[in-house]
Amino acid sequence: MTEHSPETAQFFLTAAMPCPYLPERQERKLFTHLNGRRASALHRLLTDHGFRRSQNLIYRPACEGCSACQSVRIVTDEFEAGASLRRNARRNSDLRSEELMARVTQEQYDLFHKYLEARHAGGGMTQMTFSDYEYMVEDTPVRSMLIEYRAGVTANDRGQLVAVALTDVMTDGLSMVYSFFDPDLAERGLGTYMILDHVERARQAGLAYVYLGYWVKNSPKMAYKTRFRPLEVQQEAVGWLRLDLSSS
Repeated sequence: MTEHSPETAQFFLTAAMPCPYLPERQERKLFTHLNGRRASALHRLLTDHGFRRSQNLIYRPACEGCSACQSVRIVTDEFEAGASLRRNARRNSDLRSEELMARVTQEQYDLFHKYLEARHAGGGMTQMTFSDYEYMVEDTPVRSMLIEYRAGVTANDRGQLVAVALTDVMTDGLSMVYSFFDPDLAERGLGTYMILDHVERARQAGLAYVYLGYWVKNSPKMAYKTRFRPLEVQQEAVGWLRLDLSSS
């Protein structure tokens, strides 16, 4: 990995922490900083090697004796929505979305905090202040955008903000960095809808992939990602391979 990276990149390992996906496991991350004029090039290169961006850092799991976390991406040209995904798209066809600069608002933060309290109660992110959220979104050295999804939009009313996605725009695809939605609207399946919307946006932009972050085979939290086929999984020794879901 190191020999393919720009000479200025220095990699570090985090201390071991409890794994959020698999019980009784410990996680460590290999990371480096993204800054300067080479930030975008390094971002592209490391994403192709299974890394993920968080603010001005880019990381991948480096856990001793475990390689369960695998970076996955949707192949947009070949993706075909199944019946349940088509129903989801119809259910949310009334929503209006808008691509915005990576700049935060109080309205976004209120929804973000509501989402965390409902879906990740007790987690460390629930303590994030407005400034913390601002840092998460705006501290980006690469091309990023926010996509807002609203219900009840009219000519005179911006409607209700129901979901937000923070997304990196890459030369070959869209990378979904973080997304959140109104937990009171669970029946809409907004998390699923945002992925469907990103696939369509990537297609319209002529981009080959939608990067979904990490998939863990035996983690129920990650199972939803296998609904979006075909998926490619990054394996360090050989690169990106088609994920064989029949054997996974």
